Amino acid sequence: MPNDLGLHVRESLPGDEQPDRGRTRTAPRDLRSPGGDGRGDLMTSPAVVAEPGWHAVRAARTMERHKVKRLPVVDGHGRLIGVISRSDLVRLFLRRDRAIQEEILEDVIVRTLGLPPSALTVEVAEGRVPLSGTVEHKSLIPILVRLCDSVDGVVEVVNRLGFDQDDTVDRTAGHDGVTAAAKPVHRGERR
Repeated sequence: MPNDLGLHVRESLPGDEQPDRGRTRTAPRDLRSPGGDGRGDLMTSPAVVAEPGWHAVRAARTMERHKVKRLPVVDGHGRLIGVISRSDLVRLFLRRDRAIQEEILEDVIVRTLGLPPSALTVEVAEGRVPLSGTVEHKSLIPILVRLCDSVDGVVEVVNRLGFDQDDTVDRTAGHDGVTAAAKPVHRGERR
């Protein structure tokens, strides 16, 4: 899912296809300070703006730091090309369940782990992801859960996975947990 602002600029000034045409917008009279034109009352100086290539996280942090609800997006010449709002940023992470399921199946299970898509059952409801099925090695389960949890839009991963082999226990270890190769050899003892 793309997160750069260049792909998510959704709002623009109505009728301003060329925002640098010399038009000015004034604040309504009731927002202006007595004797002023209102511009200094409504805007910070210098203006807090975003650029089209910014990552959504950078825009969100800038908005939080400066306590603004919208960020103008300007091109390299300082021309307004759109406005990004908090709700635009929130929508990036409120993904449809089907999109989350597809990303987990295609990107995590098939491309990253090399498993067939039918190997596991992935259901998604309201961002909650129950994973069920059987993997070959137990050590793969926490990796799979972490990868699924990192997918944008996932709220919770419910692990219902089984395994064929427990590769997390060293089978050559004695009852004290130390492997035969790591034990010191005393005279008269055989390994």
